[in-house]
Amino acid sequence: MARIVVDTLRAPTGDATEIEVVGSLDDICAPCPKRRGNLCQSQEKIEEIDTRHAKALSLRPGDRLTWGQAKARMKSSVKPGDLSQLCKGCQWLDLGLCEAALRDLLQED
Repeated sequence: MARIVVDTLRAPTGDATEIEVVGSLDDICAPCPKRRGNLCQSQEKIEEIDTRHAKALSLRPGDRLTWGQAKARMKSSVKPGDLSQLCKGCQWLDLGLCEAALRDLLQED
């Protein structure tokens, strides 16, 4: 995950990186111990969260966009406090890391 996030998306040229929306586990899920082939031990919960995110960002499997375009979409579609509903059920939510990342994103420019 660090290779994708830190070395690619957060690199100086990261905003130009093309990403594809998939309807299954993706490259970021690769190191997760809950991964079982193309599924997750928590598949139902993950699908619920992914569905909420896709709806909020007007995305569907097969869509391709750059990381910069994805961030712009997040900035225009997700407001502070939205993550409590968008990410409901995610084990990371209570850590506050995503809310902090969203605040940082909204302050860019």
